[in-house]
Amino acid sequence: MATLKKKITVRLHHTDAAGILFFANQFIFIHDAYEELLRQLGFSIAATLRDGSFVVPIVHAESQYLKPLTVGDEITVTVQVAKIGETSFVLEYELLGANGEPVGKAKTVHVAVGRQTQDKIALPEELERALKAFQLAP
Repeated sequence: MATLKKKITVRLHHTDAAGILFFANQFIFIHDAYEELLRQLGFSIAATLRDGSFVVPIVHAESQYLKPLTVGDEITVTVQVAKIGETSFVLEYELLGANGEPVGKAKTVHVAVGRQTQDKIALPEELERALKAFQLAP
């Protein structure tokens, strides 16, 4: 089992008027980690959207904010595959502060659909095989 780790620095435009991370930006951070995971698995989002036969949109997303983040904070976003189904998969994310302490958590559910038809399809075999390298142990 592998874990993808992506380092991010909180910037001024990520914060709200109170000077802490604006809640929606946690989703931007986890989506950046998701895109990096797909890239490492060999599935460029740009190429998939342009030339692929399928896409895997998010159909459910949730997050928890455990500690406030401010400008200059350096965090690491980790992502692992929590579940692989016939047509979908679930990713779990953890946001860790510089000292390794959890500052946030998130989960996204992705469903495979045909790029042209937008109909739900079985997870493509090559994607399922690649995701298994990042799957959490049962």
